[in-house]
Amino acid sequence: MDQIIASRRSMLGTVGGTMLSAAAIGVLGGVSTSAFAQGKKKSASKGDVDILNVALGLEHEAIAAYSIGAGSGLLAKPVLDAAVLFQGHHKGHRDALIKAITDMGGKPVMAKTDAEYAKELNVAATVKTQTDVLKLAQRLEKGAANAYIGVIPSFSNNDLRQISARLAADEATHWATLSFVLGESPPAAPLIFG
Repeated sequence: MDQIIASRRSMLGTVGGTMLSAAAIGVLGGVSTSAFAQGKKKSASKGDVDILNVALGLEHEAIAAYSIGAGSGLLAKPVLDAAVLFQGHHKGHRDALIKAITDMGGKPVMAKTDAEYAKELNVAATVKTQTDVLKLAQRLEKGAANAYIGVIPSFSNNDLRQISARLAADEATHWATLSFVLGESPPAAPLIFG
């Protein structure tokens, strides 16, 4: 799991040595790429498309993780409802990424099968109960929150910092909700993320 969290964090910081662009952060934050075309971002590059495709790959993974959890038969009704809701958030990110990649002339990376993601996430060996499903989702969400927080200092533009912070907040909200459902007490130490 630490490897998954690290991959999400490194995806948002750099891809092939390229810093995450304003257009990429904007798309991930639900801001249209046209907002950046109006002076906040010059033009999209192949690096932007590559970054967006890495992000898209991670959104595919998150969608699959929630799908696997929802289809496992391990989740009680209210927990299942939350999983479906969070999966819907990730599907919204996926759709925005596909549109942005296509609009930039790129080819969106395709999702793997749920079985492939299940193998990569070691679901057969590690997911036996509702708690296991929630712990997997919790780790993925915390990794995403930390990744978005990690790129905030990289931006000289306050708008980009704000977008990255909003995304981190969304992922942190997912993490907090999952932690509550798991019955975990809030962490005693300050500075939970980052």
